[in-house]
Amino acid sequence: MKHEKKILDLIDIINDHNYKYYVLDDPIISDGEFDNLFKELEILEKNFPQYKKSHSPTQRIGSSPIKKFNTIEHKEPMLSLSNAMNSNELFDFHNRNKKTLNQKSITYVAEPKLDGLGVTLTYSNGSLLHGATRGDGNNGEDITHNLKTIKSIPLKLRDVGKEIPTYIEIRGEVFIEKKNFLKLNKLQTKNGEQVFANPRNAAAGSLRQLDPKITATRPLSIFCYEAGLIEGELFKDHNSLLKALRIWGLPVSSLIKTVTGHTGLKKYQKDLEKIRNDLPYEIDGTVFKINNYKQREILGYRSRSPKWAIAGKFKAQQATTIIQNIEIQVGRTGALTPVAKLKPVFVSGVTVSNATLHNQDEINRKDIRIGDTVLIERAGDVIPKVIKVILKKRPHGSSTFTIPNICPACKHATSKSKNEAILRCKNLSCPEQIKGRIEHFSSKLALDIDGLGKKITNLLVDHNYLKSISDIFLLDEATLKSLEGFGNKSAENLILAIETSKKISFSKFVYGLGIKNVGEHISKLFEKYFLSDLNNFMNSSFEELESIEGVGPIVAKEVIDFWSQKENQAMVKECIRQGVKIEKKEFVKDQFLTNKTFVFTGTLKTFNRRDGKEIINRYGGSTTNSISKKTDFLIAGVGAGSKLEKAKKLDIKILNEQEFLKFVNLDPNKNL
Repeated sequence: MKHEKKILDLIDIINDHNYKYYVLDDPIISDGEFDNLFKELEILEKNFPQYKKSHSPTQRIGSSPIKKFNTIEHKEPMLSLSNAMNSNELFDFHNRNKKTLNQKSITYVAEPKLDGLGVTLTYSNGSLLHGATRGDGNNGEDITHNLKTIKSIPLKLRDVGKEIPTYIEIRGEVFIEKKNFLKLNKLQTKNGEQVFANPRNAAAGSLRQLDPKITATRPLSIFCYEAGLIEGELFKDHNSLLKALRIWGLPVSSLIKTVTGHTGLKKYQKDLEKIRNDLPYEIDGTVFKINNYKQREILGYRSRSPKWAIAGKFKAQQATTIIQNIEIQVGRTGALTPVAKLKPVFVSGVTVSNATLHNQDEINRKDIRIGDTVLIERAGDVIPKVIKVILKKRPHGSSTFTIPNICPACKHATSKSKNEAILRCKNLSCPEQIKGRIEHFSSKLALDIDGLGKKITNLLVDHNYLKSISDIFLLDEATLKSLEGFGNKSAENLILAIETSKKISFSKFVYGLGIKNVGEHISKLFEKYFLSDLNNFMNSSFEELESIEGVGPIVAKEVIDFWSQKENQAMVKECIRQGVKIEKKEFVKDQFLTNKTFVFTGTLKTFNRRDGKEIINRYGGSTTNSISKKTDFLIAGVGAGSKLEKAKKLDIKILNEQEFLKFVNLDPNKNL
């Protein structure tokens, strides 16, 4: 027993030192003393393995490499934030809140918007259960084994002075400090490996390693800033949550402040922008959230973002450089896009060497020429853009640039429609279009063919193995093995991924076809209207398409144009002939939940929230994340908290899981 006690004592001591080092930034022992404690613990655990604990700091790299990432559902969605591009938009945000809440003064929590990778940490009874990426907001990749390697993330929350919830999802941003990023790239260069473009890419790439031992060598940090689902503990405001996060041992940015009104928002934005370049890590703006949780509930949510929060964007940083050349890129829809090849220049933490010039009209308007010295910026700190030409530095004898009317990839004639400024190649056999279409068809939101990315697609098209989307399903292992870079295992894995992708939903398949203006949302509208029947969709009329709610004449025309080309019809029929099966999604004609709004709370045992939302949508209803007078039903699972109390006060109908399933006439014993 004395050995077990010694191990437990050492775990507590080491974890406490980690807390002082990473959270309080106030270490009280030297690195050497810490290393000695850690070594002592390792020896004890080796000699007495029966006393080894899951939350021991020695267990941060305990897992073996994995073959692929599994998916984890977020109990509460990780939503995006709407943007305020200037002070006026911040003012509008504040005024909307004042009007809705009928408040003269509103308190906000202001924080830096870190340029890293969003993650969620889930703790059950204080122990780290799992960690995941943001993903699509509803589901993320399980990166638990990699997050455990980050020493500032506690494997067990500190049970000191603040009761720990039975279940809590904690949101944070993983990043790499600037100085550590430079060291990492030096090491990459020394080892003959590819350097990272910027700290964000380095952090994202590190967290997506299949081997946690590689992640453990990367200098990753994290700041926590928000919570998703919480069971067993209620907070009145955001400041209380942040205080609790610090007490439990989670790192929180020291730059987070409480501000009041539009004046406070504007001042924080201005002050932070002044010091952004002096911070040890990259930030790309600010985030403002209403502090009071009751006020948040009143304001509620849009489909993809909360109404009570906003991201304040900084002014784009600018730099001057030289246009060394202008190249024409051909997209999957045949669009010819001029791209300026720049003398590499560092802007907003990224080395920029390309900038889109959009179209000929844009080139003419700004009189952009090869050899020009130009002012560029990263719009929203993302997309490089040419702002203007510095005419004083224009070289003598330069000439205007005109996009050729011949496709650079296939030498086919190009044309421009009346309502477009873009030249397009109309040759469906154009190799660059084929590459783009196949890459889109194989993407995550479409058939999700793992292993068929840009590099492999280009290789297969260049070797004439892929001339159409349907050719994907004709590939075999022998063909792949004949190509440079393919081994037995990689060829086997790709063929397996292609075979798995053959069972696909109507909406994903239609989205993957790449019909102009038909995105993920429109594809789902078509799926519902045509009841997953591909033949009916292929033979639909313009009038029928335009009559679908949410589909306008532009989309209807694009669909008609797509199916009018015999090559497209033949390609889809060949996909079906090669074994692609469109899953028939069940749609219920009796939309008895139309105009009914549902909210979920607590932990569901019989089905997950995604299934529940799917059921409600199937019958015509809708779901939101917050309770209001407009809510019709609350579905309450285990550990329901503040939403349940509010629903009772507002006299909203409350259903448990079994009552909900009975209400929609579904058998709980069946696989939903």
